[in-house]
Amino acid sequence: MCEKGAAESLESFDLAEPALVCRWRMANRHVPMLNRHLRALSQRTVNGAPLTANLLSWVKQHIEWALGSGSYDDPNGVLMLVVDVNGHAAMSVGAYEPLERTQPAALVERVAGARAEQGETGVAPEILAFADESGDRLFLVAGEDEPLCGAASLAAQLAETHGIAVARADAWDPDAAELMLVSDEHGVVPAAGLEGPVSAFLAQGFQTLRDKA
Repeated sequence: MCEKGAAESLESFDLAEPALVCRWRMANRHVPMLNRHLRALSQRTVNGAPLTANLLSWVKQHIEWALGSGSYDDPNGVLMLVVDVNGHAAMSVGAYEPLERTQPAALVERVAGARAEQGETGVAPEILAFADESGDRLFLVAGEDEPLCGAASLAAQLAETHGIAVARADAWDPDAAELMLVSDEHGVVPAAGLEGPVSAFLAQGFQTLRDKA
């Protein structure tokens, strides 16, 4: 699948140097948060410029038309969208691999790469979030006006509909009762040793969405 071609199956194409790589979790040959992912994609930049309307349209159409009938091994895998420095794009599907390390330090280290990506493209594909002991507040570790990835926007909405206030923070509080990763690829992943009712509720919300796909 390539923006410049007319392929109907998910395949790999030779591209120039990648400038943006999106990894979106699939479920039953669908992308459950597709509209949220596309909204976040429209807020990303490549070489300092927003993605073109043609590319955004191509992404939506090819996911809707080709994903369900594509030839690949894992219908619950990860859809990978790659945009190169010239604005050309390709898609492929890979197997989903759960995180092996979920200790707080490992999640903090992982998100450092996502923060670097946010500095280059405008949107981090995953962020940290934490909750206080009361379970009444969820803090997203993101800038006040920073666009959120699809998973983070869903987590915020789920929390608010459950009566949990959502705010932003510059960094996670080491004294927080709960810490979690919120990721387009992995959903909500509670940090080992810092699990709790808020992260469990959000993780279940993502799982329910995948089950309905």
